This record gives sequence, C-alpha cells and structure tokens, in this order.
Amino acid sequence: MMRVVLASNNAKKLSELQALLASVPVTLVTQGSLGIAEAEEPHHTFIENALAKARHAAQACGGAAVADDSGLCVPALGGAPGVISAHYAGVVGAHPSGQEDRESIRRRQDAANNAKLLEAMQDMSDRRARFVSTLVAVRSAQDPEPLVALGRWEGEILRAPRGTQGFGYDPLMFIAELGCTVAELNADQKNRASHRARAAQSLVTLLREVWQLR
Repeated sequence: MMRVVLASNNAKKLSELQALLASVPVTLVTQGSLGIAEAEEPHHTFIENALAKARHAAQACGGAAVADDSGLCVPALGGAPGVISAHYAGVVGAHPSGQEDRESIRRRQDAANNAKLLEAMQDMSDRRARFVSTLVAVRSAQDPEPLVALGRWEGEILRAPRGTQGFGYDPLMFIAELGCTVAELNADQKNRASHRARAAQSLVTLLREVWQLR
C-alpha cells in the first residue's frame, strides 16, 4: 500500500477521494495530520494551483502527494468564481471566542460564498455553470512527470439553495439529468457522477498505467 499525502485539510474532500481511489493500493493522509502548512495558491488556473499544492506537500513529506484544485465556473460571470471559489466572499475568520472548529468555519464560509453568488446572478437568465476538478499527483517534489486528471460537471445555478448534503456550492448546483441539486444526492450518488469522480476515474487509470499501482 502506497502512502500519498493529500494536499488538503478538508475532511469531506479526504473522504470523497478515499472512496474514489479505493480501487488502487493507495492510503491517503491529510497534510495537516503531518503538520504540513497549506501552500500558496497564487495562480489563475486550477491546474497550476493543484501542481503547486502537490509539489509543496511532496517536498514537506519527502514522498508522494496528490492535490485537488476545484471550483465553480459560471460563464455569465466570465468564469468566476473560478480558482477563488473557496473564498469567493472573502475569507471568513474564526469566531472571536475561539470555540469554533474548522468545519464550523467552513460552513459559514460556504454560506457567505453562496450568498455572494446569488447576489451576483440575481438579474441573470443564463444560469449555466460547471464544477471543475483538477487532480495532480507527484511521486516527489521534483517529479518531471506529474499525473494530471480533469473532470467537469455541467449544471445550472438555482435562485435558492436546496438540500443538506455535500458542501460548497452543492445546494445551488442543479443537475438537470438527475432532477436535483448536488446537495440532494447522497455520498454514493455524488461519487458516481461528480466532477471529482470523473477526475478520479482518470487518475486511477494513470496510477495504474504510469505508477504501476495494481
């Protein structure tokens, strides 16, 4: 079993990717569990940010790492929120009491981002959108042949949230062929259809072919 550091501290993302990569002998551990700080994400594209995060984690752990850079792209907004999807409304800080955990802060951040997106699109009739996921895996920080996998999931933005599952923009993203929002899908349903699932399927193929993981 190959240990691979996930360049993220998002517990839900870890859970999703563990399930999606279950068919290859890989054990994912978060960089936070190893005391690795989050990398800077200064780039304008998902692929550049994912590669930067993967190389940063690989350098810090001295081994293999995988990173996901993903977000929501809305054509009517010129592709926004794009790479700043996670902090579209600005960074939401911890409560002054200091009694708030990471997931609670993330939920407040998601709510702020969703509210900003609805405000930005309130007068728009073109509500097409897509979730984009780019997964990058490296065997080391200097790996000259990073594995790159891309997944897209088309939908449209509703005018009010629906559903309580998932995270991020899931309550606003309506998938026409499924007749529901992403937040109305259970974990198994999401893992069969999502942008991250599509990217992970491609990554599994690359891990088998290039890294010879069976």
